[in-house]
Amino acid sequence: MVIDQIGGYMSRCTDLNLIIKSDIYRYLKDDSFGSFLKNFLVTPGFRYSYFFRKCTYYKEKKNWLFYFIFKIFLKRYMIKYGIVIQDGTLVGKGLYIGHWGGIFVNQGVVIGENCNINQGVTIGQTNRGKRKGCPVIGNGVWMGAHSVIVGNIKVGNNTLIAPGAYVNFDLPDNAVVIGNPAKVVSLTGTEGYVVNTV
Repeated sequence: MVIDQIGGYMSRCTDLNLIIKSDIYRYLKDDSFGSFLKNFLVTPGFRYSYFFRKCTYYKEKKNWLFYFIFKIFLKRYMIKYGIVIQDGTLVGKGLYIGHWGGIFVNQGVVIGENCNINQGVTIGQTNRGKRKGCPVIGNGVWMGAHSVIVGNIKVGNNTLIAPGAYVNFDLPDNAVVIGNPAKVVSLTGTEGYVVNTV
């Protein structure tokens, strides 16, 4: 199950560089220092994820000095770029934030490996009813601009959620969903959308 895989990975990981390199690779298919520098300087999505990874790591290690230093930067870029993914949120390696602005992820959400988040995406909690809780997003999921994913649901691996879709039900692996309310239109998955995976 994704939540166990990611939770176990984050809690056991002693190599922060491995996680950061996996994020770099998603952008340029290269995890060299040059790629890190280029992405850090010119790619807001990567810059945000860098400070998110640092905060999450040092929070897990209870290194409060470094945690609070990086938290200051994370808060700054949260406001500047309009990305709200709180430190401590379980996000697998290979995160790709393609376009920044208006991204909100509830801290109870779990996101798998090699996922793409585009501008305007909301992944949130439902506070009542049979779907009370937060989504668990599988591996290799592409979330299009202004899509909304809410409630205690499971999104299968390699699922493509089209721009503007509203998803509040479980999705199988390789689903392609469109619309508000969303509907599954095919099982062709994310081939060609999620690239440079690690």
